[in-house]
Amino acid sequence: MPETYIAERTISTLFKEQKQVDDVIRRLLDRGVPRDHISVLGRNFHSETRIAGFITKKDVILGGLRTGAIFGSLFGSFLSLLTGVGVLFIPFVGPIVAAGPISAVLLGAATGAIAGSAGAGLVSALTALGMPEDKATVYQTRLQAGEFVLMAEVPSDRAGEFQLLLESAGGEEIHTVEKIFARPCPGPCNKPEDLSPEVRSHLSAEAQGTFIERYNATLAQTSDEFTSEQAAWDAVRQQFDEDENGVWSKAKVKV
Repeated sequence: MPETYIAERTISTLFKEQKQVDDVIRRLLDRGVPRDHISVLGRNFHSETRIAGFITKKDVILGGLRTGAIFGSLFGSFLSLLTGVGVLFIPFVGPIVAAGPISAVLLGAATGAIAGSAGAGLVSALTALGMPEDKATVYQTRLQAGEFVLMAEVPSDRAGEFQLLLESAGGEEIHTVEKIFARPCPGPCNKPEDLSPEVRSHLSAEAQGTFIERYNATLAQTSDEFTSEQAAWDAVRQQFDEDENGVWSKAKVKV
């Protein structure tokens, strides 16, 4: 059986050019970093297909960021291999292409604390992760100027290896924190309290049970949290409708 990948630290860096980002994504994947542990943000990705829309906080809650028709084909680049790719609006930065676990955090799906705040932005997300505010401000400023942010969640005992990889690829302002982004559920969900607050608040008690059952079953089959989350929301949508408060609580009548 393949060795379980345990991410414990997040290494962040800035790149000036998209081709550097593509190269590093390829190298990270080749060295065993799962695609759902890599995050990328950028304003100036070159796309052959026009991206036609923005994703909302509700879209994330009801199924996660995903590739799809509204966003078009993602650039023929390694970015398309990552999970949770879409377009979102970051205060003080503007519209960006985002991929990976940081996308949900920026929209508040993982913590409930980032989106909606008048002062929220990339600085808020990065400082919540543990990055010093002055460093986070540099990241936000350079992202706004057209550069790219790349973040990789890695095992502690391999952090040095991946830092050298980023340095050799031209990464700048490299910073490591001993923390990773919050997930909808930390591994298997043993009880409703394991669900993130935002997910739990949009599900009735019965719908929470449906979500957890499908999430755990899919996770056991695939070991992929992103796929498991998608399957769990699909199960909820198949069995429930939303009430007037946006909570999935109305059991569908079986015909």
